Amino acid sequence: MSAERVRIKTLVVDDEPLARRNLRVLLEADPEVELVGEASGGAEALALISEHSPDLVFLDVQMPEMDGFGVLERLEAEKLPVVIFVTAFDKYALKAFDFHALDYLLKPFDDSRFEKALARAKQQLAQRELKDLSRRLISLLEDRGGPRAVEDAAASADRPARYQTRFLIKSAGRVSFIRAEEIDWIEAEDYYVKLHVKGRGHLLRETMNDIETRLDPEVFVRIHRSSIVNLERVRELQQLFGGDYAVVLHDGTQLKLSRARRERLESLLKTSRR
Repeated sequence: MSAERVRIKTLVVDDEPLARRNLRVLLEADPEVELVGEASGGAEALALISEHSPDLVFLDVQMPEMDGFGVLERLEAEKLPVVIFVTAFDKYALKAFDFHALDYLLKPFDDSRFEKALARAKQQLAQRELKDLSRRLISLLEDRGGPRAVEDAAASADRPARYQTRFLIKSAGRVSFIRAEEIDWIEAEDYYVKLHVKGRGHLLRETMNDIETRLDPEVFVRIHRSSIVNLERVRELQQLFGGDYAVVLHDGTQLKLSRARRERLESLLKTSRR
């Protein structure tokens, strides 16, 4: 007998009955979502969050007595669900992201915009699951393998070494590790980065800026706002028409080189090949 798939516990908070109904209809159509409750105000929302510990909350900004920001201020940081703010006023957008909202739905929104927000929430929750798995893995290695095993695993989880040496990848229900040195180059792709390894791409829910700070700058170099390369994979710099340059990797991949980053790349390439 197979185990029942765990669904995303979701709460809808909005003082307008029609808005709650619209979200309910959209959420109930998704088999991965379990709607655990609806609230029409901030106090009721806090009670339901305490009772159900939802994974995801669609939270209205403007509500009588206690608004959506007030709800979040009363929750413990480590217990915050993934939050998608919903409001009819775009003036609250920046403040919503100051409160670490994952997304912001401006009423009236269409089905495709809702689906995009929900897809982002699912990815965020999957990343949380991976981090939790990493912590459990470290604990297991500590019991079985001693300090050396813990140090090795921590590089890929929440306790990294000076520079990250491994990345945890979840794909098709499997979890695997990729060593940083195996990465050929890294590409920005919407809300993700793609690690290119031996002709295969692996998506991570990261930003280019975040991943750049965790990689050894003597090995990995940002050559464009949308790409980072492993210096060991660079075969040559190729001059293009108009004075631009491309970075050519050993596998033949050609990547655009930003003019502002060319000097530093050339300097690092000379140093690394002495």
